[in-house]
Amino acid sequence: MPRPRKWRKVCCLPKNNLYGPLNMQYSEEAVIIMSIEEYETIRLIDLNGFMQEEAAAQMNIARTTVQRIYNDARLKLAQALVNGKIIKIEGGDYILCDRIEKVCGYGGCRR
Repeated sequence: MPRPRKWRKVCCLPKNNLYGPLNMQYSEEAVIIMSIEEYETIRLIDLNGFMQEEAAAQMNIARTTVQRIYNDARLKLAQALVNGKIIKIEGGDYILCDRIEKVCGYGGCRR
């Protein structure tokens, strides 16, 4: 029996959950699903400039897990940009940050 997945701590949900080409009709085959955790790693590492170790501490998971999630997210972003697909951000195994912990002192929370 596999080990249960650990909940990843996320500071905020995206303001918008659908991104893509402006001139494209929405269809299910043109959609790439990105999880909330993948969105959070892109936000922490690329936007906020965190190192993978810092992002792992913020999300309460191992650095290797952050690296895997981040690689998956970057692949999805590349596929969407190169192939003109729509990115829909939804789902995953996450809990929202309660903004009480010291980790939130990084300024990562903006709920």
